[in-house]
Amino acid sequence: MSWLINKVWANSNTVDQGNPYSLIIMLLLFAIIFYFVIFRPQQKRNKEHKELLNSITKGDEIITSGGLVGRVLRITETGYIFITLNFKDTDINNEVLIKKDCVTAILPKGTVKAL
Repeated sequence: MSWLINKVWANSNTVDQGNPYSLIIMLLLFAIIFYFVIFRPQQKRNKEHKELLNSITKGDEIITSGGLVGRVLRITETGYIFITLNFKDTDINNEVLIKKDCVTAILPKGTVKAL
């Protein structure tokens, strides 16, 4: 019986190294999955938002990330690009200066009047 215990004890001290390339293959697989699940969709969203910001012109009706809805009065480029918004067509001067990056979407014409 002791010979069996000695044999088991001797075999338990050896460690199976396995294939050294399996770690590299696993890391490459995770990198590919990470690229297609996280990086690529984020780059696509960034590209679409940049195209949206470049297409804003005077008179467009936009919504900001803070929820403000208004019409673009002017676009100024002094270091940063700012947009001046007018909220309603009234006699009261209600203009707000926002940073261009805060624009979320361009709304259809007539949205501000409908509100």
